[in-house]
This record gives sequence, structure tokens and C-alpha cells, in this order.
Amino acid sequence: MPEQQTYENHVRWYPLVHFFLFPLLILNFLYQAVRLYQEPSADRAVFTLLSFAFIGMVLAARTQALRAQDRVIRLEEKLRYKELVPAELASRASNLSAGQVIALRFAADEEVSELLRRACDNEFATTKEIKQAIKNWRGDYHRV
Repeated sequence: MPEQQTYENHVRWYPLVHFFLFPLLILNFLYQAVRLYQEPSADRAVFTLLSFAFIGMVLAARTQALRAQDRVIRLEEKLRYKELVPAELASRASNLSAGQVIALRFAADEEVSELLRRACDNEFATTKEIKQAIKNWRGDYHRV
């Protein structure tokens, strides 16, 4: 079982991407850029451009996965609000930003109503403040 998730340790690191692919692709790009500077040629320019394109591909793939996940989280939370909070408050939640909804997903069922009301009343300036206001953290162990 994974470690109990809290505000302090909720950031998700994906080792293959964060600790292998990104560093390797950045090192490759730097190497190609140095080689282009040392020996300018069309071939070196193409390899430098290609290495930059690989970084862009990995970033785009990661961003698309996170965006799809954010959409699923918003849908899950909308359904959760319908079950746990009064209808009036659930309808007000549609005015929250995606970031606010995503931050509220960490709130346990017993405190989601109060935090949702406070978020709808603009009591939180940032999503960080929402997360820090959560007393009973509900971990999200299925993120990509």
C-alpha cells in the first residue's frame, strides 16, 4: 500500500518521465546544441532541432494526459457534490475554476461541503490555500 497521502507529499512524480526521459532529452539537446556551435552544419542543425522536437513531444504527451485526467476529476467531483452537498451548493460549484475543483478532490466527504461553500464564497485566494485548509486528507492514488 502506498504511503498515506498528505498535503506535504501529494505531488506525483512519474519516474520514467521526470527522472529518465526529461533529463536524458535535455542532455541530448544540450549536447547537440554544443556540437552545432562547435561545428556548424546543416546536419548538426537538424539534429539539434530534432532533439528539441523530442522534448516537445514528451511535454505534449504529458500535458495531454494531465488535461484528460483533470476532465475526469471535474466529472467525478461534480457527481460527488450531487451526492454529498445540498443542490444549491452543488449548482454554485459550477462557477469554480478547474483548479479549485481539482484541489477540493482531496477533501474527505465529511468536510467537502464546508470547503466547497468557502471556495464558492471566494474565501480562498489560491488552490494551495484550499489544500492547506483540508483537515482530513483524502488521497488520490490513481493519478498519472
